[in-house]
Order: sequence, then structure tokens, then C-alpha cells
Amino acid sequence: MLLAGGAVACAGDAGSRSAEAAPTKVAPAAAVAQAIDASQDIASLHYRVVGTLPSTGRLKAEASMSVKPAVMRMTMSADDYKGGAVRLAVRFLDEAMYASSNRLPAEKLKGKSWFGAAPGVWGHNVDNQSFGVLPDELQPSPLVQSTMMSASKDVRVIGTETVDGARTTHYKGTVRYDDMTTATQRAQVYGLHADDPITMDLWVDADGRTKQFRVRADHLDAATLTVAGSLDLTFTYLGIDRPVTVKAPPAADTRWLGDAREG
Repeated sequence: MLLAGGAVACAGDAGSRSAEAAPTKVAPAAAVAQAIDASQDIASLHYRVVGTLPSTGRLKAEASMSVKPAVMRMTMSADDYKGGAVRLAVRFLDEAMYASSNRLPAEKLKGKSWFGAAPGVWGHNVDNQSFGVLPDELQPSPLVQSTMMSASKDVRVIGTETVDGARTTHYKGTVRYDDMTTATQRAQVYGLHADDPITMDLWVDADGRTKQFRVRADHLDAATLTVAGSLDLTFTYLGIDRPVTVKAPPAADTRWLGDAREG
């Protein structure tokens, strides 16, 4: 009864070129490292994800999250999930997950609009629990996913661009598994089901913070480890350190399953 999908529709090399923005004077690798360090202090984030995954096709998601407490709400849509359109809303709070979708079987919901499941964990580095509702590629926080680019050995400046109204410097680099120095970075590759090499783009704003990043790679089938299509995800930070409120759906409209893998 579970969705395996949710995230993203392809954004290309997102952002429009801005001739007026002055190029950065900081070395590319140093600028990327500074942006990643700045992300560690973010307490809450409003973000958008667009792109493609072999398992879900073209998708789009928008989410708000808080680090403390670890809560998140997301809405997603896909145009070709198992042959049809899907709409999904998901919320994480109080170590539980709530989901509502047009693809959930009515006989399981028994007239309700939402199902609840526990423990539904979101907010850890990579080991979150969404009972298959969210794809692996979207389960981690984007603040963690963006750190992969620090492993790149060939970071370079592409140019200056405007992203969501902000002037940014666009960096590009190639990331390989063997270059990753932390367990978190390696876990990100496993979660993305990405084959070497991974191409990453990072857009850094005038404050030295990440405004957007993009991940592209061949996508591996988890069972056979063979290439199953293309992975292309773009994450855009729409708002930083703004209040985030996540509420549980009405109890009267929630079918509590306890464990979403059970009938």
C-alpha cells in the first residue's frame, strides 16, 4: 500500500546568468568548504526539490524542516509513478510519520484521509524511517546531502547566476566514492543509489551560504547494482531560519497503523 516515490523534476543547470554579479575572489574549493560549514548552523529550512528518478519519473517537492525539534512537512507530485500521477503529503513529528495520497488504497484507510505510522524518524543524518513513503534519495536532510561536494578534487567556477532572486556564484565538481573521507558522505552515495562519478553543482550566495545544489549520476538498481537510469536532483533553499510549525492531522481523520508495513 506504500508509495515508493516522491521527489523531483529536472531543473537543468538551474538559474539564469547574471552579468552584473562580480565573480568570487575566494578559491573555488575554499568557497565550497565555507558554504558547507555555514549550512551546519542552519536551524530551519524551507526548500524545493525538482528532478528525475528512474523509480518515480519527473517529480517536484516542497518542504519545510526544523533541526530542533526534528520535524518536517513535505508535499510531492509525480507525473508517472507506476503509470499514473501521484500526489503525496507527508509530515514527521513526535517520532511519528503521517502520509496522505491519492494512491493509498481506500480499503486500507477505512474512510480516513491520512495514515499514521511509528516510529517515523526524520532528522538524522541518513538513517531515517519513512516506511517506503519517501524515496531513499529524499529521506536525508539537504543540509547533509550538500556536504558531498567537499570531497570533489576538481571544483571550478562556472559563472555568476541568479537563483530564486539571489545573485550566486555557480561551482561544479566531480565526486567519487573513493574520495569521500567521512562515513556520512559515503552513506549519502548509498542512499542516492548513484554510480561513480557523481557530478555536483553548488550555487553560493553573497553571504557565503548554499542557495542551491544539484546532483547528477547514473542510477543503480539496488538489487542488481546495474545502471537503471539517470539520477538528477536539484535542491533550492527558499528560506533559512524561519519558524516552522508541523501539526499532526486530525485524529478523527487518521488511520493509525502503528507499523505501515502491516495490513
